[in-house]
Parts: sequence; structure tokens; C-alpha cells
Amino acid sequence: MEQRHLLMHQAMLGDRTRVDSYDRALATVINETSVVADVGAGSLALTALALRHGATHVYAVEADPQMAAVADQIIRTNGWTDRVTLIAGDARLVRLPRQVDITVCELMGNLGPEEDMGRILRTFNRRNLRSGGSVVPQRVVTRLAAVQFDAEGWGIWNDDFFGMRLDVVQELVEPAAHLHFPSREPTLLGEPAVLVDSARGDTGLRTAGPVTIRLSRTGTLHAILGYFTAILAPHIELSNLPSYPGCNWAVYVWPLRHTSVTAGDTVQVRPRRPEGPAARDVTRWRLDCHLNRATRQ
Repeated sequence: MEQRHLLMHQAMLGDRTRVDSYDRALATVINETSVVADVGAGSLALTALALRHGATHVYAVEADPQMAAVADQIIRTNGWTDRVTLIAGDARLVRLPRQVDITVCELMGNLGPEEDMGRILRTFNRRNLRSGGSVVPQRVVTRLAAVQFDAEGWGIWNDDFFGMRLDVVQELVEPAAHLHFPSREPTLLGEPAVLVDSARGDTGLRTAGPVTIRLSRTGTLHAILGYFTAILAPHIELSNLPSYPGCNWAVYVWPLRHTSVTAGDTVQVRPRRPEGPAARDVTRWRLDCHLNRATRQ
């Protein structure tokens, strides 16, 4: 098995906030008669939680052949062969032997929809989820925020780093998205703008359009930051901003030239993304940003 698979699943299984949030969400919808589909089952963490809460049967759907082989061994080792059915294949093509009461899925990328979870679930549920069934998560929202960093990340490149000027780097770096694991919560300069929202029918990054971020505080604009919030169940949310110890998700950051801003200014942001499957690679996105100064009386 490739090392990258193990490292990825180690990080996900070790993210206790992620696991605990799904555990609490599944507890709200599963009972002793529930039949569950775990879409993108991987190392079967969500399958285990569903069984823990009394699911009578789980269909574990996994498209990656290597992870499906791992899942098969886990099922056999745990004696789950009568309670868990492994479906090795693309969830968009699967038709289960019976409809399920609950679909659970964790295919969120660092921005939210990179792995096309919305489109996959829409197709899968149309065929396999009974009328009135439950989906976990209920909703996933991707937002863009104008941020000021606190001497970390892109905020390092300023004109006073222990007396040394580093601001020249701002002129040299390609304005492409990069991943950042915050060690300190950045300052939000205004209310984040919604880029993608599954509740309004958005199924992924293909639907993302221009947004306007309205600034409500004075400061220095360092970057545009993208993150997701998943509403797993009522009052149970999971997000990668603010970050938390053990979070396996980073946030995406599009660096800007450090710019002084004032409350009342607005930043117009227009995503420019490649066509086709490459649109899922956020590092290939560009953001056209335009700052509009507020009219001063």
C-alpha cells in the first residue's frame, strides 16, 4: 500500500474533533433499525461510528481499490461480515441492494468541495436513499475572507522582521493558492463571503462566481483565505477556521501585496479556475481581486 494513503488516513483518524463531531451527528439520526451508506468509506471510521450507534447494516462504498482492499481486511478482522457490505466502486454508479435510511460522507477538501462531494451525493442519493432519509453532513458552505495574519504565514513578509526588510518577497511570489496550517487565528477584516453553499443547490467549485467582501475594520490586508464549514446536524458544525489542535485540514490562502485598508472598503473577488477536472486542483485557481475604497465624508 502506498505511504500517502496511510499518512492521509492517519491524519484523519487522529483528528479527534472531526471524529467526535461525526459521532455526535450520527447519534442524532441512527437507531436500531437504521440502514446506513458510508460513501467514501476509506478506513471505515464512519462505518464504525454507525455500528456503534446501533445501525443494523452499513454499506461501505469505496472507489479507491487500495483502500477498498484495506476496508475488506478491517471488516473481516472485526467480524463485521454480517453487518457491513463492502461496495468497491464509484458511488455515482452504485445501486445498492436496498435503499438506505442514512447516507454519511466525509469527502471535504481543504476548501470544501474539491472532491466533488456534492455532485457525488446528489447522484448516489437519488438512487439509494429512501424518501425522507437523512444525510450527514446536511450542508457544506465555502467562504472567502479578507485576513490580516499575526506574524505568521504570508504576514511574515513585511518591512520589519527583527530589523530586516522582507517585503521585497511580496513582489516575487506567484499569486497562486497555497495551503496554510494556522498556528494562530488570523484577523478577519470583514464578514466572509459565501463562495459555494450546498443549501442553495451548489454542487461544487464549478458553480463558484464572483463575490464581494465588505471590510468592517481597519488593518492590513494580507491575503484572501478560503475555508469550509460543514453543518453535520442541527447545532453540530465542523470547520477548518478557526483551526484546532490535530486538525487534518489546512486552509487555502491567496497572497496579496500587503495593503492598508479601512472599515467601509470592499474587496471584489472573481475566481479564475481551469476547465474540466483540473478545476478540483485549487492550487491552479487564481483570484482577481480589486479593492474599492470607501467614500470619505
